[in-house]
Amino acid sequence: MSGSSREESVAELELTAHWEGGYRMRTEVRGLEIRADEPPEYRGDNTGPMPTELFLASLASCFGMAVVHAGRKRGIDLPDVAVKVTGTYEGLRFARIRVEVVSSHPREALEPLLERAVSYCYVSNTLLHQPLMEFVIA
Repeated sequence: MSGSSREESVAELELTAHWEGGYRMRTEVRGLEIRADEPPEYRGDNTGPMPTELFLASLASCFGMAVVHAGRKRGIDLPDVAVKVTGTYEGLRFARIRVEVVSSHPREALEPLLERAVSYCYVSNTLLHQPLMEFVIA
């Protein structure tokens, strides 16, 4: 989003999650650790967010950054931005995801930023244009 050629180029991003016992997984990205776990009601130890929570957090974070980026490209300095994401489960998947942008900035000024943010956000783009996926044994 910084204006680099990332938006137009083909590149790969790779990371590995490591099992730590129970339902705990640890992923390292650029020297930063992300931990995932399940709450006790799902037999976890509650040492981190559930993967589905991290999934929604990825969408909320990416979309929030995209809204701010869209504002900056138009010379708009947003005083505050929050992104509330609600996922509705249907079986073992989200059947509906709602992304709500909250800001004290006027609604009519936010609407064009929202439209641009949809195109800037890698996570929403991935969800809107389902990627090919493959599951293999290494």
